[in-house]
Amino acid sequence: MTRRMLCSVLLALVALVCQARVYDVKDFGAKGDGKTLDHVAINKAIETATSEGGGQVVVPAGTYLCGSIRLKSNIDLHLMAGAKILAAPASMKAYDESESFGGFPEYQDGGHTYFHNSLIWAEGQQNVSITGRGMIDGEGLTKRDTEKAGNVQGGSIGTGDKAIALKLCRNVTIRDITIYRGGHFAIIITGCEIGTIDNVTIDTNRDGIDIDCCKYLTVSNTKVNTPNDDAIVLKSSYALKKAVACEHILVTNCIVTGYKLGTFLDGTYVPEKVNWVCGRIKLGTESNGGYRNITISNCTCMWSSGLAFEEVDQGKMENIVVNNISLSHVHHYPIYITTGCRNRGPKEVTQPSSARDIYINNVIADDCDSLAGIIITGMEGEPIRNVSLSNIRIQYCGGGKKVDKPYREQGTNYPEPRWAGPTPAYGLFARHVDGLYMHNVEFELMRPDERPDIILEDVKK
Repeated sequence: MTRRMLCSVLLALVALVCQARVYDVKDFGAKGDGKTLDHVAINKAIETATSEGGGQVVVPAGTYLCGSIRLKSNIDLHLMAGAKILAAPASMKAYDESESFGGFPEYQDGGHTYFHNSLIWAEGQQNVSITGRGMIDGEGLTKRDTEKAGNVQGGSIGTGDKAIALKLCRNVTIRDITIYRGGHFAIIITGCEIGTIDNVTIDTNRDGIDIDCCKYLTVSNTKVNTPNDDAIVLKSSYALKKAVACEHILVTNCIVTGYKLGTFLDGTYVPEKVNWVCGRIKLGTESNGGYRNITISNCTCMWSSGLAFEEVDQGKMENIVVNNISLSHVHHYPIYITTGCRNRGPKEVTQPSSARDIYINNVIADDCDSLAGIIITGMEGEPIRNVSLSNIRIQYCGGGKKVDKPYREQGTNYPEPRWAGPTPAYGLFARHVDGLYMHNVEFELMRPDERPDIILEDVKK
């Protein structure tokens, strides 16, 4: 046999092996008619692929009505163009029951605590991916939460509430898919290491992407429309029953918007009215483990709230770099950095929240709400340390009235400027800061404002 013939045979064998590792869900009984519950067939395909060492589980064009789909190690769930996984309504009782939290206090809301009651979930797996040009439509998911965090357990919501939930997984990829109406979380990733979310489009009714207690993750080239909640959020809760930092995270080349639900996908782009929050890139609020080595770069935000960095649960927020950000039609504030003592965690933890080494460079913002300027507020006796603002230009709507009462200390309050009222300065208000460096920072008013441009209280330069 010649070398050329041998190569041809080997290539043919490789092709056969690769073909053998592709599993079409229709071969396992999936109908794709939008009426039949297909998650049983999809799970069977995943289990078969897993038993044979892994592979690609393909979902062809069609609408697949589903309850819980359980991802396993070494599986790529691939949604082909024209494929839609449609979340079943709660009345069909098609979602897995929530796992037990073992009687441990739920310091975080129920949506951060339970994962198995999701449309697609994995726990303790590795080399898992969800890819393709298809769509996940969470029509049957609830966007509600128990919202009873603290020492009294709120419990699970009792039905499907998340489109994709990954916990304690390693080597994770989510790429190219579209998520519409993702429930409480379109994507929540907790306690995972080494992962990529790339070229994903999300148009959803609550949070877009939540990354909690993770390390070495990248979110890139992704578009998130969240008119009623946060878009891209880093958290460090007690979901793993201990304080774990969220660290070594890169968010880059992303677009965040606050258009009405569905209008980002259909191309009509109708801005949502100003809500308590509308879009935004945020660190917080759950922040027991803190944040370390976070980079946010080359992002564009439209009709959304500004950038928020909130450490209020006794963690440490440090080494945060923000660069090349464009904000347009900004709700409530352009930049918000705060520490506080909400302290949603074990009572025996006594260390205060802290923040240091935050560098924000090359930011331009227009049509900013008159509620608040840039806000940087630490705590008395525990100031925020080393904040650098450079090459920043903010255009404010103006029209604000003089503020006669003192601006509230963050303290135990929920960290949301809307509920604190107008800042006493329209451009920048800073309090309890040790090391505030500003270079080439400009403020412009679209109409007169009765407040001064800058007020500093207990600030060292």
